[in-house]
Amino acid sequence: MLMWVNYDLPFVPVLSYWLGGISIYDLEETLGEQLWMFNPNEKDDREKIIKEFILRRFDDLTYRHRFLLLEVLKLALSSPGFDFSKEFESDYDDPRSMAWDETEIDDPRQFFEDIYKLASEEWKEDLDKASLEDPSTW
Repeated sequence: MLMWVNYDLPFVPVLSYWLGGISIYDLEETLGEQLWMFNPNEKDDREKIIKEFILRRFDDLTYRHRFLLLEVLKLALSSPGFDFSKEFESDYDDPRSMAWDETEIDDPRQFFEDIYKLASEEWKEDLDKASLEDPSTW
């Protein structure tokens, strides 16, 4: 079973991991201030948010981790009725507080489609390598 890097815990990716880089719970004055300089509804700003804050968060993961993360996203995107806006809802008990809530993101599905596109491009070599293996052996 694939384990988290540096932890002895199974790696079971969920869609919410993709937004961890823009979760500002207790970081409003640092990370929040940085993120609020961008407009997530503007294509160029959204690309910067994804590349600088979302994908960078996964720099320490292996090609296998990245492959599985992208598979979770691919599955959600393949469901036409999937409600991506719920991923932007803050949960103060979790603790999870997004830089922009579900009312501030014009097209949550597009946001995740852009994550998929950019991750697929940046991680192309990793994804190709993982696709040659059988994930059941991880």
